[in-house]
Amino acid sequence: MTERWRYDVVKKIGNIEIRKFHPSVFADVTVHSPFNVAGNLGFRPLVTYISQNQIEMTAPVLQEQVGEHSWVVSFVMPEGTELSDLPLPKNSEVRLRHVSEHLAAALSFGGFTSWKTIATKEKELRESLDRAGIAAVGSIRIARFDPPWKPGFLRHNEVVIPCGD
Repeated sequence: MTERWRYDVVKKIGNIEIRKFHPSVFADVTVHSPFNVAGNLGFRPLVTYISQNQIEMTAPVLQEQVGEHSWVVSFVMPEGTELSDLPLPKNSEVRLRHVSEHLAAALSFGGFTSWKTIATKEKELRESLDRAGIAAVGSIRIARFDPPWKPGFLRHNEVVIPCGD
């Protein structure tokens, strides 16, 4: 089974989990394109980086909006990886960074990750956090856990947003 980004569930609020994500190293690519193609454009250089360096693929693949038509697509490196353990990327588009332990709220859903579905799930997540008195403190990350050939009804996805205590 594919290794997943590690976290501890701190609290459950209905169908939302408040999680403490473990410190991690991300490999990122910034893509300037519409949502529906950004994931594929970012995926290619990242999969080349891990393949060339014999790094195991983990889940999920993350996509975070950083501008109107700009996205950061990220792979989480295997648990216990330090920045100093990793070879420098040959492709200048690929950047490595440390991500500190942090709290985030997550809402899981099945199916495909269309922009309409993401917007609906983000609204649901933010409204649930507001009702619970928990502050969202950043933009959402779209987390995709499955390969592109997996049927939609079997897919697992999440919207994740950093939050306060």
